[in-house]
Amino acid sequence: MEKYKVRPPVVAGQFYSSSPEALKNQIKDFIPAGETEKINAIACMLPHAGYMYSGAVAAQTVNCVNIKNKIILLGPNHTGNGAPFSIMTDGAWQTPLGQVKIDQPLAEKILKSSKYLEDDEEAQADEHSLEVELPILQYFRADFEIVPIALLSNDVNALKEIGKGIARIILETNLQDSTLIVASSDMTHYEPQEQAQTKDAEAIKAILELNGDKLMETIRRLDISMCGYAPAIAMLSAARLLGAKNAKLIKYQTSGEITQDMRSVVGYAGIIVYGRNK
Repeated sequence: MEKYKVRPPVVAGQFYSSSPEALKNQIKDFIPAGETEKINAIACMLPHAGYMYSGAVAAQTVNCVNIKNKIILLGPNHTGNGAPFSIMTDGAWQTPLGQVKIDQPLAEKILKSSKYLEDDEEAQADEHSLEVELPILQYFRADFEIVPIALLSNDVNALKEIGKGIARIILETNLQDSTLIVASSDMTHYEPQEQAQTKDAEAIKAILELNGDKLMETIRRLDISMCGYAPAIAMLSAARLLGAKNAKLIKYQTSGEITQDMRSVVGYAGIIVYGRNK
């Protein structure tokens, strides 16, 4: 039997249920009844808070996407641990719904092609932003592999170059039809509902225009506390090189809509990025 290192889940039982059945039922309850049109997406952006707050946004967004068998996960590094541009190149990630293996050949190619990325597990050992996406993706498809990348830096040029490098490897290896890029990000943090909605609308507009530079300018100008702008910028850079022409907001909501406390909310957006034809 093949042996490899396994990253255990660190927020199961906190951000989402540690019980496989309860977890599947929770995700199922987020999804509207009936058939949903599946978009052949190049990339998407999903939130990463506790499922009670952002699970509906993430699940309803993933429900609109054809899940491919290779998923490049781009998330922010909240902990500050490890390398500023971290990639894991081997092993597997465990969730209550099973193990997800790292696509070692693809991860190593991406690492080798980048002057920024470092093979580093420390940055991802206690980081939740990628982990919370996995059970939702697993709910819709069990047999995919991942390339996990955690980003701490705000160097826009480096983030764009990482995105372009990912896209070049996908194109060189002819994997564009079998690879989905997922950027993990929440939006405005701990501001009044109306203020959060106004700020987030501006950031979302830049993402829908596939414009990473405009997203960064908007975040700085409006002081938007979007934790995953770095993965979003890298994702947009990659998606454009892979032929992205359109983006669609699937769902936006805030934590206030769950807690009914509108004084201090966090915003969540689910966005799909695709080519001319869905």
